[in-house]
Amino acid sequence: MLGSTVIEINGVFLGAAILVSESGTRRFYAAHDSVRALHNELLPDLGALQQRVRLHVCKPARQTR
Repeated sequence: MLGSTVIEINGVFLGAAILVSESGTRRFYAAHDSVRALHNELLPDLGALQQRVRLHVCKPARQTR
């Protein structure tokens, strides 16, 4: 592991972005149930990972009829 960055939204710790290569690739370590589906996902850089987590958390809830 080359380094890591905390990922949080509105003060809630969701996990960490772990730097896995010198090219900037990050692996997401999910620490919160709301993002468990993203655990171990690889993204090309920190910005892409943060956006992926943000979109996952902020997506509207599915409506059931």
